[in-house]
Amino acid sequence: MDLASVAHIVGYLIQFLGFAIFARSLLSWFPIDRNGPVVQALNSITDPVMEPLRKVIPPIGMIDITPMVAMIVLFIIAGQLISF
Repeated sequence: MDLASVAHIVGYLIQFLGFAIFARSLLSWFPIDRNGPVVQALNSITDPVMEPLRKVIPPIGMIDITPMVAMIVLFIIAGQLISF
């Protein structure tokens, strides 16, 4: 397995993480069970990225922009790795 293949795999995994953050953000708008298995799975997948960013990026009023910043950064990194 060459370096380009590894970069593609890592890039796609990072892209998946970005989509998981997007799904988590969408689910936060709906009145659903926060202890459900889907929500818990998304939280456990995305918390390692979201929690450190939340310490650095303050909310703007009542709006948490951390998911948007995380997705932008992750998709830029994934794009660079996939195009490698």
